[in-house]
Amino acid sequence: MGIRGLMSFVEDHSNEFFTDLKLRDTKIVIDGYALFHRLCFSSNLDLRYGGDYDSFADVVQKFFESLFACNICPYVVLDGGCDISDKKLTTLKDRAREKIQMAHSLSVGGSGYVCPLLIREVFIQVLIKLRVCFVQCFSEADRDIMTLANHWNCPVLSSDSDFCIFDLKTGFCPLNSFQWRNMNTIKGTQNYIPAKCFSLDAFCHHFSNMNKALLPLFAVLCGNDHVNLPIMETFLSKARLPLGATSSKGRRHHRILGLLNWLSHFANPTEALDNVLKYLPKKDRENVKELLCCSMEEYQQSQVKLQDFFQCGTYVCPDALNLGLPEWVLVALAKGQLSPFISDALVLRRTILPTQVENMQQPNAHRISQPIRQIMYGLLLNASPHLDKTSWNALPPQPLAFSEVERINKNIRTSIIDAVELAKDHSDLSRLTELSLRRRQMLLLETLKVKQTILEPIPTSLKLPIAVSCYWLQHTETKAKLHHLQSLLLTMLVGPLIAIINSPGKEELQEDGAKMLYAEFQRVKAQTRLGTRLDLDTAHIFCQWQSCLQMGMYLNQLLSTPLPEPDLTRLYSGSLVHGLCQQLLASTSVESLLSICPEAKQLYEHLFNATRSYAPAEIFLPKGRSNSKKKRQKKQNTSCSKNRGRTTAHTKCWYEGNNRFGLLMVENLEEHSEASNIE
Repeated sequence: MGIRGLMSFVEDHSNEFFTDLKLRDTKIVIDGYALFHRLCFSSNLDLRYGGDYDSFADVVQKFFESLFACNICPYVVLDGGCDISDKKLTTLKDRAREKIQMAHSLSVGGSGYVCPLLIREVFIQVLIKLRVCFVQCFSEADRDIMTLANHWNCPVLSSDSDFCIFDLKTGFCPLNSFQWRNMNTIKGTQNYIPAKCFSLDAFCHHFSNMNKALLPLFAVLCGNDHVNLPIMETFLSKARLPLGATSSKGRRHHRILGLLNWLSHFANPTEALDNVLKYLPKKDRENVKELLCCSMEEYQQSQVKLQDFFQCGTYVCPDALNLGLPEWVLVALAKGQLSPFISDALVLRRTILPTQVENMQQPNAHRISQPIRQIMYGLLLNASPHLDKTSWNALPPQPLAFSEVERINKNIRTSIIDAVELAKDHSDLSRLTELSLRRRQMLLLETLKVKQTILEPIPTSLKLPIAVSCYWLQHTETKAKLHHLQSLLLTMLVGPLIAIINSPGKEELQEDGAKMLYAEFQRVKAQTRLGTRLDLDTAHIFCQWQSCLQMGMYLNQLLSTPLPEPDLTRLYSGSLVHGLCQQLLASTSVESLLSICPEAKQLYEHLFNATRSYAPAEIFLPKGRSNSKKKRQKKQNTSCSKNRGRTTAHTKCWYEGNNRFGLLMVENLEEHSEASNIE
């Protein structure tokens, strides 16, 4: 939620509404959604290249280390899926359009704030690594956060202006004045973080000691994420709101000031609401009253007791229980082991596909992963008979239909996608976890169109990313070239390199080679950030790969991880992968780059050998041939069969001179082509 303009309004009156805190020795309840957005956008991270997840993970780790140093015990609460009423859909669509415009701005060198696709998953992985307590709510988390903070009598950390409305016993600390990077010390021994705490009492005192109970009505009249009634403009235009002091921030601050001054004249919400309705046409009053009262309830105490989850591992949400969902699904959602994307598909049969910094003139990057989603939708089809009576009746009368809100050009549209009907033993969600590991792994790999034998030489932590990469390469719309594949695989070496460097049992020579290669990767990454122009086609190709990885991970989670979840914090760095693309296109060869670290070279060979059999044959041809392949395909096929020896010798010579790890023998091209041309 959020009241438009309220946060900047109270910050303009910082001296009146906020008190200074030296935060230490306390619990604190953190709005997880607000925190990872704040850390992503305020840490000088490059947002153009699809996510420097390693850099983001380092920032998150430093944030929590600052809290630990001050003996602050954090409890992170994350939003879940959309409310079953779907009352925020209009707001969510508006935000999706805004993000498309910002993504477009970033793609052409402008400014904008768009979270990289996997930022939430990376954030959760860091929380797990640091053993930070966290919970993922079934739907929006604000009320649950307020209820938990009041139970524990501790502050809330967020940037959501709705926490200026909630009656919090210990107050609300805005993230933008939470100085975790500037930790101070009392008497040389006790660390603390300087912060500001919003005082609801001071706020109400400023407006003629108004009743706190009037603030939820103020929020819905002002317009939040749930309520934006055009008819309220009738009230606002007729009520002649007293403005008091002039605001410097224009119309929105004038409205906030006027509403607060007007409401302060009433003793309670009932009296104020009756006076609001007087300004509306009689035919609209009952409907508006019902909507306003319902929206005001969003600021009341939650029935969910998160303290039970943090102390006993028990998460009970009445709304979720009423849907009759399988117990294992509810537990996995609360633990963050299933994404809110799954929750939305399950409860609403509707998902919103997030925009990336991609080529807006091409079909959105999520198109490539649609077949994976269709399998997920198939697994979710028969979740609970209760769902048929609730959310799905708004959809077209199609038993397999799910809707997806997706980008088209620089706007959005809703597309109807059919789920894939699966075998009976896969179609009962409540018994999905009972399937053997082999059966679950088989369904995952069949969806990704990958043979298990291909993954046998691959390290456990990279099996899923390599399987996803094989899926990605098989799709004709990918348009990936050899240097794209090479750059991606090279970036996957970062995690293993760090493991070599930190391993005490490694010989000095091995460690030095790993350190030198890692340093070279860091140099490439830094150089890319120095203002290199974004190659939109390359960006789009890697956005497609990230979409495949995200949906592959979600399917893997839904199947109770038949393949281990990869460490995203060291798997992909957008700046590095784009920088390596530029180097490989210029002069650098993979062989020369890896020559300093034999272990990395050997791992790269395994990764490359696994993926190349799924790649279109033409990406391994010299540039001149690749560009004209479509026109000359018949001629080349005939030439290969008649003059196999001569063609093989010529091609092998070309690759040995340019890039030995890009070598694919022409005598195997037909075989590889048959294996990869699945579309």
